[in-house]
Amino acid sequence: MTIKELIYDAHKTAVLKGWWQGKARSPLDIAALIHSEISEFVECVRKPDPKDKDHGWHIDLGSEGPTPVGPAVELADAIIRIADYCGAMGWDMEHIVYAKMQYNAERPHRHGGKAY
Repeated sequence: MTIKELIYDAHKTAVLKGWWQGKARSPLDIAALIHSEISEFVECVRKPDPKDKDHGWHIDLGSEGPTPVGPAVELADAIIRIADYCGAMGWDMEHIVYAKMQYNAERPHRHGGKAY
């Protein structure tokens, strides 16, 4: 799957499931949703499930049926949220990510000495 395909599929699914029904979502709404997925990732790391050890995720057989869970799943959710928004905005993230990676490759070590 290419980045373009990911963006198309993520946005198409979000539209079909009603997440873009009515008014457009604000950038701050989107940022909060992405942040919530990152927070869920942090919680998975803080309280690890031994079933996630080998692959970063597992299938939970809960009340909603088989559900992927674990830290890798929460990062996937963040990527899907980002892809959905990029689709809504019509952004060519494949090109943008490539350009940014080229730029980063030319930056100095640790961006000139940053600790983090």
